[in-house]
Amino acid sequence: MTTVLKLGGSVITRKGERETLAEDALDRAAAAVASVPEDLVLVHGAGSFGHPPADEYDLSPTAGTDDAAAALDVHDAMCLLNDAVLARLQDHGAEALPVHPLSAGVRRSSDSVTLATAPIETMLERGFLPVAHGDVIVDEARGVSIVSGDELVVEIARSLQADRVGLCSAVPGVLDQDGAVVPRIDELDAVAAALGGSAETDVTGGMAEKVRSLLGLDVPASIFDLDALAAFLAGESPGTLVAGGPEANRSA
Repeated sequence: MTTVLKLGGSVITRKGERETLAEDALDRAAAAVASVPEDLVLVHGAGSFGHPPADEYDLSPTAGTDDAAAALDVHDAMCLLNDAVLARLQDHGAEALPVHPLSAGVRRSSDSVTLATAPIETMLERGFLPVAHGDVIVDEARGVSIVSGDELVVEIARSLQADRVGLCSAVPGVLDQDGAVVPRIDELDAVAAALGGSAETDVTGGMAEKVRSLLGLDVPASIFDLDALAAFLAGESPGTLVAGGPEANRSA
């Protein structure tokens, strides 16, 4: 059974403090992930490492640049965070290895993202834990643009035909307008009014884009917080279950 899990940048970093780890949360997450014996691919978000420079250069999934120095500023920030995540995972006994999308992926002119996943598959076969991350990515139409962790989760899950998908977020699920967790989402229209962007700098679309992306998967996906991570890794579906499939991927 293959699981694709994303650790949100808002979970493992302090998004209001540039290039600052949320040390305790990262350690809790790393300990939980390292204890999983099954095939697992980990993706982490950008948080306070990648989002600030991306915002300064006006980079996003739909805005790019031909300035290599700008692209490298974002990439270097993400590699710094990735190194920290890898180190913490290895501290807990995980055989974790990095997957850098800048060197493995491309955004097509159609805005679809393609990632070379053969290295990820081989890592899994050899017992390694692949750890990918939001990054800059070469873009057929824009030079270099941003690829979000959410996009990578969807692309990896599709390519590997993953059995389970989870997004560990700063909130316990998708919240309705009263602040209660929505237990299940089958189409975007049903929750569009309650979805909004991040309170901190986030160039990748916030919760609305997460739900939109996950609705296109052929397997259900769970959105939950750090307190529910162990339950998800144990096979449960905590938080919000996004289960619409391709036909539900509609905007309001």
